[in-house]
Amino acid sequence: MGADKNPLKGIRILVTRARPQAAEFSHLLRRQGATVVRIPLIEIVPPRSFQPLDDALENLHCYQWLIVTSVNGAQAMLERMRRRKISRAKVKNLAVVAIGPATRKALETAGLRVAITPPEYVAESLVVVLSNKVRGKRVLLMRAAVARDVIPRRLRRAGAKVDVVAAYQTRQPVRSGDRMRQVLADRKSRPQVATFTSSSTVHHFVRASRGASLDGLALASIGPITSATLRSYGLRPAMEAESYTMAGLARAIVKWAQEQDQGLAAG
Repeated sequence: MGADKNPLKGIRILVTRARPQAAEFSHLLRRQGATVVRIPLIEIVPPRSFQPLDDALENLHCYQWLIVTSVNGAQAMLERMRRRKISRAKVKNLAVVAIGPATRKALETAGLRVAITPPEYVAESLVVVLSNKVRGKRVLLMRAAVARDVIPRRLRRAGAKVDVVAAYQTRQPVRSGDRMRQVLADRKSRPQVATFTSSSTVHHFVRASRGASLDGLALASIGPITSATLRSYGLRPAMEAESYTMAGLARAIVKWAQEQDQGLAAG
């Protein structure tokens, strides 16, 4: 991350990820000197009904492809298989696609072999890789209850039969709005940087911060989709990760911090 072992020293960074996923990213930032303010804006909860998920898992033999679009999706699927006593061996005949390295790791740690991870960890890259492979095939897409329809729409256009199943849903944690407004109003605790790792974190931040001043708050986005969501609210990302991972986002923040230092030195 550069010659300076503490390039983020003196910078308070808001981490908005769901609590289970926030620890690793927070540790990465703290190792480089940052003060981390954690306000989870996403909470992972079960889908409204397990029936569609259970039906799909009981009929894995009907599919040729399985697409998992997040770590949360992987964990929810694996937990449901455990509860329903569905053998992971049933997945071995499927070509498994993971949206990115963290999702791939979650699946491989459980003993599942991942056939494809797209070069860029977004839906658009995934469909480019799969479009010429899925004609006439049945595809099971495991994702959140609310998500963009890029993958099912484009794969159906490519000739696949796609079943979309909600493995989980997200919601805004209770009282996150009170905590957010409190932190933004307090000069001592107010962060200089707010991080966004999905469009959902953006949507929930906008609601949670309503009425608070965002002046001087630099917004850090994990990738182009999240950046586009920020812009849709009239918010301009000050930095965007080049690789759409937690490490990539941390690198973008370090680069931004170094540019701020250089600007002050030049001034």
